[in-house]
Amino acid sequence: MPALIDKYIDKNRFQVDIRFTEYAGHASILANEAKEFGVNVVVAVGGDGTINEVARALTGSKTALGIIPCGSGNGLARHLMLPLNAKGALEIINTCEIHELDYGIIDGHPFFCTCGMGFDAFISAKFAEAGKRGPITYVENVLKEGLSYQPETYEITVDDEPTASYKAFLISCANASQYGNDAYIAPQASMKDGLIDVIIMEPFDLLEAPSVSLEMLNKTLDKNSKVKTFKARKLKIHRSQPGYIHYDGDPVKAGADINIELIHQGIRIVVNPNADKRRRRPNKMQNAFSEFFRELQNVKEGMEHIGSEVGHPVKHAKAVSEYIQNKLK
Repeated sequence: MPALIDKYIDKNRFQVDIRFTEYAGHASILANEAKEFGVNVVVAVGGDGTINEVARALTGSKTALGIIPCGSGNGLARHLMLPLNAKGALEIINTCEIHELDYGIIDGHPFFCTCGMGFDAFISAKFAEAGKRGPITYVENVLKEGLSYQPETYEITVDDEPTASYKAFLISCANASQYGNDAYIAPQASMKDGLIDVIIMEPFDLLEAPSVSLEMLNKTLDKNSKVKTFKARKLKIHRSQPGYIHYDGDPVKAGADINIELIHQGIRIVVNPNADKRRRRPNKMQNAFSEFFRELQNVKEGMEHIGSEVGHPVKHAKAVSEYIQNKLK
C-alpha cells in the first residue's frame, strides 16, 4: 500500500505521513495525534472497524476523514460510493471534496454506518469469535445459528414519544444504507438528513429467509411486510436482559437499557464528487424479483388461511388451486 500511495497521491497538494497500527485502538490514538497537530485529512486504510477507530477520534473537529477501503464488507465506503481499489480511492482523496456528515452514538460508542441488537449483533459476536473474516464466514454463521435464535421483546421510546413494544428478530439503526457487501438494511438512509433509519424486523420462518436475503441485496427490504421502518433523532430501547449490541459490526456486551442518538453534521468526510445516488435505488429487475417473492408469500399465506377454514386440504384442493390462479393472473 505505501508504494501505491506514493505513486498515486497528489504530492503537489499533500504532504504524506504513513503510520501503521500495532494493536486494537491504536488507530484512534494516531488519528487523535494528527488532529491535535492540525492535520487536514486523516486517511483510514482498512475495513469498517479501522474506519470507525479513526473516525471516532475526528468527530467534532476540522480534520476530515479519508477512506481507502480494504476490508471484508466496506459498508461505509460502499454507501459513499467510493472506489474499492486503492488507485481509485486515492484519486477521490486527491479531489479533496469534503462534506459534513452525520454519525450516531449507541451507549457511548460512535457508529458511522450501522448499529443494532438482536440477531445481527448476535451474529457479529459469532463472526468475531470465528477468527476469520469474509462473507463466507458470515453466511456460515447465519445458516448455523439462525434456526435456533430466539427473538426478543423490546420496548422502544422514539424522540420522547409514548413507548411501544415490539417482538423482533433484530433492530438495526442505520446512518448509512448497508451493512457491507451490498447488503442494504436501510436502502433510503442518508448521512445528511439528521435522522437515523430504524429497522425492526419481525420474526419470520425458514421459508421466508430467502426472500429477506434477496430483498437486502435488491435494496427493497423496506417493502417487506415483516419489516417496520421509521426515522428518529434518538431512541431509548429496553429489553428483558443484557446482551450484545454492535456498532459498525463490532460486538460489545451492553445492558438491558440502550440509548441511541444521531449527531447531525458531526464529522467531515472526503466524498466522491461523481457519486450517482441513483445506484442506491432498486432497478426494475430488482423490484420485479422482490414483487415475485412477495407474491409467493401471499399465496402461501392464502393457502394456509384456506386450509385452516375448510379443514381438509385434499377435499378442497380445487379451492386452493383457484386461489393460486387468481393471485398469479
